[in-house]
Amino acid sequence: MLSQLSSAMRPIKYFHPAPAPQQSGVADGKRMTEERLAFSVRVVRNEKDLSKAVSIRHSAYARHMPDFAEKLRHPEPMDEEPGVVVLLAESKLDGSPLGTIRIQSNAYTPLTVEQTVTLPRWLRDRPLIEGSRLGIVGGTIGRLVKTVLIKATLRYCESEGIDWAIVAARAPIDRQYAQLLFEDLYPDQGFIPMRHGNNIPHRVMGFEIETGHQRLVDAMHPMLNFMSYTHHPDIDVSVEPEVEWGGLFPAPAFARATSVLGRRSV
Repeated sequence: MLSQLSSAMRPIKYFHPAPAPQQSGVADGKRMTEERLAFSVRVVRNEKDLSKAVSIRHSAYARHMPDFAEKLRHPEPMDEEPGVVVLLAESKLDGSPLGTIRIQSNAYTPLTVEQTVTLPRWLRDRPLIEGSRLGIVGGTIGRLVKTVLIKATLRYCESEGIDWAIVAARAPIDRQYAQLLFEDLYPDQGFIPMRHGNNIPHRVMGFEIETGHQRLVDAMHPMLNFMSYTHHPDIDVSVEPEVEWGGLFPAPAFARATSVLGRRSV
């Protein structure tokens, strides 16, 4: 049931190169700042929260894919699967839903994208998540909500020991992920029709968590301060440990011989 939405726990935490943000702390020699938002982002924990997430999911898809959106009027079975959490962005003013994203780990079942593609060999048997069903309200606030939801997803990965965040993004949303340094996992294939998504072409992209902060630094990325040096107290992706993961992620079957996407070997 809904309690399973927060069951994707990993006992060994991953620590980001930049220390966990504090209001007066310093990360990489740079002082952290704190920024309050007009909305909160948190993990869906009950039927009411899920209903809000589903409502914004449906309305967002209805703007661009009305036929497909009809299938999203109600919660999907995956929303309540083990290893899955749904994030909800909610207005502080009136509690209205502003955005949502679903995060699926591969601890229990293969990622949804694997219904269409075979993941590169070096990604197999590693802790991964797939972000999907991203939906936001329209307008300027929607663009901010989207960025905050992506940041929240990456923070979730950091706290839960996830190596890579993977998304399948249709145009033009793919460009927004690319701007945040998500990279093509299949650069020679471009957009791939997703069998599980009405055969709509998507780019399959990934973000390596361990190197994320340094890549933003090296690129002198305009979102560096927002992503790495700004503490947003209104983002809460904490989940209560309910399951001991144990051996759900087996040891990699081989030592990686080539670098990841042209970078160093891990």
